[in-house]
Amino acid sequence: QLELVESGGGLVQPGGSLRLSCKYSGTISNNYDLGWFRQAPGKEREGVSCISADERDTYYVESVKGRFTISRDSAKKMVYLQMNSLKPEDAATYYCASSSWTIRTGLCVPNEYDYWSQGTQVTVSS
Repeated sequence: QLELVESGGGLVQPGGSLRLSCKYSGTISNNYDLGWFRQAPGKEREGVSCISADERDTYYVESVKGRFTISRDSAKKMVYLQMNSLKPEDAATYYCASSSWTIRTGLCVPNEYDYWSQGTQVTVSS
């Protein structure tokens, strides 16, 4: 049973927008931090944006600041990533993930997330 199911990827032109959504369930608690990560071919997986369980803390990688917005709805068990002004370099496979770790080195460190979605492709091309 998949515990993180995402949707919303696809093909978009440069400057366009996409909204990624991720539904979590099962053992994933509303007390877990949630995040969005991406991996492009030949590159390491990077933390794009993450949000703490209490929504007080958010993280954005420098390259997406001012363009992407993360949000979560604990009542619906959803996490979202609104992506605006998309650039070709944003193209990658995007994953949502959750972390049950109680001691962390950072909010958006991939190795500190233990539940992952299957990934959705985002292509930015004219």
